[in-house]
Amino acid sequence: MVDGPADELRSAVDRAARGDESAWRTIIERCGPRVFALLRSRCGDADLAEEIAQSVFVTVAEKLPTMADRTGFESWLFTIALNRLRDEVRRRARHARPSGDLEALGGASGDPVFKAPPSATTDSDSRLKDLVGDLERAMQELSAADREIIDLRHVGGLSFQQMAELLGEPIGTLLSRHHRAIARLRTFMERARK
Repeated sequence: MVDGPADELRSAVDRAARGDESAWRTIIERCGPRVFALLRSRCGDADLAEEIAQSVFVTVAEKLPTMADRTGFESWLFTIALNRLRDEVRRRARHARPSGDLEALGGASGDPVFKAPPSATTDSDSRLKDLVGDLERAMQELSAADREIIDLRHVGGLSFQQMAELLGEPIGTLLSRHHRAIARLRTFMERARK
């Protein structure tokens, strides 16, 4: 019996591990946009985020049937995604790419498999656009560790338990880090509005 979204995903993961293609569609529909959004938020490049997200799901498809404990599926999925992104950033750094390469913003060409959730930046309300711009600038002022906590929680949609599994830190520590990151973000936002 499937009681809610978490149970639905758990069921889809189990069925996908046994080769059920419709279960894969459910997993990609549920997790694909979140993985893409987190990757794009971390690297700022929609094309790179889509490329890595596709690679992540290929890896997951290959390894899922042998995964012993599937209860931590989402933490495992996001771990793969963030590790793949780190590897790609390191690879690009070794190949002497211009530093702005990962900072460039741009839409994915064609019809991407993983689409980011609709964002407020498409809204015609200029005040809302200004707030989004202020938020984006404030996020850039945060340390990488603070951005990671906010991205995992608010872009990736991970619970604190999932974040604890992913980062190997106690939940209490993550709650404190999250609280401090939000406070810093609020300070930067208030400064931007003055």
